[in-house]
Order: sequence, then C-alpha cells, then structure tokens
Amino acid sequence: MNFLEQLHERVLVGDGAIGTMLHARGGSAESGFERLNLTRPDLVRALHGDYIAAGARVIETNTFGANRPRLLQLGLEEKSREINLQGAALARQAAAGKDVFVAGSIGPLPRIRGESEPLSAEEIHAVFREQALALAEGGIDLLILETFADLPQLKIALAAARETGLPIVASMSFLERGRISGGIGVEAVALELAAAGAHCVGANCGAGTLEMTRNIERMAAVTLLPLAAYSNSGFPEYVDGRYIYRTTPEYFAARGLETAKAGANLVGGCCGTTPEHIRMLAEYLRDLAPAARTISPPAPAAGEKIPPSPPRTGFLADWGRKAVITVELDPPKGLDCSRVLEGCRVLREAGADAINLAENPLSRVRMGNIALAELIQREVGIEVIAHITCRDRNIIGLQSDLMGASLLGIRSILAVTGDPASMGEQSGASSVFDLNSIGLIALLRDLNAGLNGTGNSIDRGTGFTIGAAFNPNVRNMESQVVRLKKKIANGAQFVQTQPLYDLEKLDTMLQLTSRLPVPILPGILPLVSERNTEFLHNEVPGIVIPEAIRTRMRGKGKEEGIREGLAIAREFIDAARNRVGGFYLMPPFGNYRIAAELVRYIRTGI
Repeated sequence: MNFLEQLHERVLVGDGAIGTMLHARGGSAESGFERLNLTRPDLVRALHGDYIAAGARVIETNTFGANRPRLLQLGLEEKSREINLQGAALARQAAAGKDVFVAGSIGPLPRIRGESEPLSAEEIHAVFREQALALAEGGIDLLILETFADLPQLKIALAAARETGLPIVASMSFLERGRISGGIGVEAVALELAAAGAHCVGANCGAGTLEMTRNIERMAAVTLLPLAAYSNSGFPEYVDGRYIYRTTPEYFAARGLETAKAGANLVGGCCGTTPEHIRMLAEYLRDLAPAARTISPPAPAAGEKIPPSPPRTGFLADWGRKAVITVELDPPKGLDCSRVLEGCRVLREAGADAINLAENPLSRVRMGNIALAELIQREVGIEVIAHITCRDRNIIGLQSDLMGASLLGIRSILAVTGDPASMGEQSGASSVFDLNSIGLIALLRDLNAGLNGTGNSIDRGTGFTIGAAFNPNVRNMESQVVRLKKKIANGAQFVQTQPLYDLEKLDTMLQLTSRLPVPILPGILPLVSERNTEFLHNEVPGIVIPEAIRTRMRGKGKEEGIREGLAIAREFIDAARNRVGGFYLMPPFGNYRIAAELVRYIRTGI
C-alpha cells in the first residue's frame, strides 16, 4: 500500500525535530546541519533510526535547508545535489526493511536582506526543481514542503516538486489565529494549495499545539485532502544561551491526539520534539483511523481585502495646483531640539509644506524621529514625514512603533530599507532587515487597512500617507522603475528621489515614470564646496554628480561654494518646475536657511 493509500486508512505518525536534535547531539548550526550528511553521516542515520524505533512511520531527510541559496551562505552551493542525494540515502538506509516512508524535506529559501534584488519566479522554480529531483533520485517516497511563510513561494516549490511525479505534502507555517502575512487565512491557503496540485496540505511549526489543532479543524472544513500537522513542542524558553522546549511528551501526545481527531491524517513534531515525544505520540495514535469529514464553503474572512488608497491629504492635498515642497532635516545627535525647531519655523514661514525627518542616517545615532516629529507638529504646526527604516527594528518593533506614531498624530511615513549598521560608528551594532522597503510599504498598507502583519485587527486604520524612495542615479534606471512599480503596487502613495544634478537623468526618469499614478518629488541637495561635492560623489551611496557640475565646484571654498551650489540648484529648479509637481530639498549639514532660500525661489521665482 503506497503512502497516499495509507493516509486514507490510518493516521500516520511522523518523526520529530531534526535540527534541534542534531544540535543537541553535537552538530553545529553555524556550519549547517545539512553538511552533516557528508561529514557525520552516522549521526544523521542514528537519529533517523531513533525516530523509527520510537514509532514514526514517516521520516524526513536532513535536507530542509539544502537548497542552493541557503548553501551559498555556507560556501556549499556546489554540493547541493550531493547533500540531497546523501540525505535521501541516509534516511533510506535507516528505513531499510521497515514499514516506513521516507519524505524528502524541502524548506523555504532564505530571506533576501536589504535592497538585494529577489530571485525571479523562474529562478526560484529552478532552485526547488534541482533539490526535488536530487531527492527523488535518492529514492524517497514523497516530498514534504514545510515551514513556508510565503504562499506564492510555496506554490512555485509545489510546481517544481510535481515534476518528480511523487506525492507532495505542502505545509505552511501560520501566524497567530491561523493567518499568514497579508491576512490570508487557513481556509484560503488550503484551497489554493489543493488547487495547485498538493496531495496533502497542512501546517507545521507555528504557534504551538493548540493553534495547530484549530488550524487543522479549519482546513478540514474546506477540503477532503489528507491533512498533515507537525507542531512545535510549545514555545521555547531562552536559558543560559540555549532555547529550551519544556512541553512534556505526555502533553504533546495528548494534543496530537486532539489534532488527529480534528482531521489530521499525518501527525508529527517540529521544533523541540524528540524521539520520546514521538514514542508517546505513537502510543496515543496507535491504530487510529482518520476522522470522518464533511466540507462546506468557507465564509469570506473579514478584513482580508485591502481597500483602495485614500484621496491625497495633508501635504499632498494641493498636488497639481501648486508646487509641493518637502525639506529634510536630521534629528539632533543629543537632546537639544532648539535648532531643529527653529529651522522648521523658518521653513514653514518660507512656504514649505512638510519636513522630512531622517532616521539615524548613515547609521549614526540621533534622536528618535517619531517623538521629534510629534513635537514639531505640535509646536511649529507643520506636517512631518517620518522616515522609517528596516535596519533598527524587527517586524514586531516596527509594528509597535508605527501604531504609536499613528497615536501621536504622525500621518506621513517614508519607508526605506536603511543603511547597514556596519556603516555607523556603533561597534557591534547589527542590522535587522526582517523586511526591506517593499515589505515595509506592504506592512504600512495593512496597518492603514486596520490589520497588523498577521492579519489581525488593530481596531482602526493608521491613516498613513505612504512614501517610497527612488534612486535615478544608476546606469540601468529601468530596473529601478520595476522596483518602484512593486512599491506602488504594495501601497506607496508618493515618491521622493535621491539628489539629482543631471537634467538628462531627470528627463529619463520622467519618461519612464510618466504612467505611474503617484506624485514624484525629485531630490535637490545644494552643494557648498569642492570638498563637499567630491565627498558626496565618491562616498555617499545613491549620489552621482556629473563631471560638468563637479568642474563648476572645483576650487570653491565655503562662501563661494554656497553661492555656486545655490546657482546650480536654481538652474535645476527652473529646468524642472514645469515638468514636476514639487521638490524634495535636502539642505547640506542641516543648513535650513539655504533650504528656505530655495523654498522662496520655488514659490516666487526670486
């Protein structure tokens, strides 16, 4: 009887954690657990044997992260096929002569950090195809695609896995209340995976055994496909530098029985589970037949659709009727805000529409810009665009701070990935980058719709006007426009560019973005000296100054340089004012008086 036939006859017991058990037995996470297939095969084979002895009828290969992008991080990308073949062979050897199925384990691709370009759908398919075919060649009985948080990526992996002709288990890792990023619920995921060709759908890892049972119940209500459930051993506790899972085998097994009665056909363990957990689970599930099921169409989940962008408000309310002018100022490096407040007053009186507050630019520590933004809006009466980076907070902290910003009345956010922490002066600081700017824009869109990153309600929308950055100072601007279109598709409502000095670049940008439905404000950073010009051109990412402009600034000291820099800025404004709807001014060294002079020039031409 093959795997799928067995699933319909009885509840099968899967194995437990691979990575945490290999680590407990001396394997190194830093060097990669999949490497152990080559360097310590006896260790891997013995773990498979222990799970079989405990009662597992389905064991997984030690290949969860054996895809080329993950192995690249370890310098092992050229050994992808070998590691997968050996992983299948070790599990096959452990299962030899026993009534046990071998599942080829395939996990998601690593998260792309910072502004690195993500792989295309074709490249992702090729990565998963390579791994799936190698596992199939190694003699596995089925494939299990597990711990995916990105549904589109899982569907690509599923399409690649189908080329093997083997049975496929497709498993998502769900957030709290059975949702994935974007608010998509368990029911919709199960139906999409079934439609994409999975033979068995399910959940693994996630938020514990109770959530697992609820998720399986919801899947069982909408599909008759077999269901798989691999729960963590509860939540980990950090003790003496290690994560400890405290759920007892008895508790885990009892909850596993509940999950099987809720509709699961295949029940195993994920992070923190051991052969003893599986031994107890096998006792609880012995000779258990799959639960009978009837299905009904799922009700549409509230809040899953994102409403269209609201009309332009705040500093963008007059877009198309007058030039919109925003000016960037940096928060102070200490606690004295008087200079920034004075600069905001001068700029408001000159006619600026909004103040941009950068967040720790160039990874240098400055006052938090959300608190300062509230102070400026309250004391000066000018709108503030708070820059939010992905560098300094994880996705939990980002959501908390953004909800707090909304509470304080901040209504405009510019989403940026942020400079790496390694650029700054804080030794030992690390970059987070749970998201890049595209992901942050999508998160802001969800918050505007009244949903957090897990799709749960936050009571009301945050009401942010969402901004995106654009760098036209590249050789291939078309690729940047493709990226910009993704930002707009995710919810960006206005765009501010890196400083521009080249009118040809401006023309190209306007031509390539002419059909985009959002305001674009070209950046202007006045030059102040030859030294400043050469520093910006040679050392600051995203800034390119044409040779003709650099020649004009050559030999210019401070006073003469400021005059020439202002002249260059005015010439750019004159050439662009009838083709753009506004400007984004970045005064050098926080010199708000230079910015105020340009604001007045834009308003009056004098």
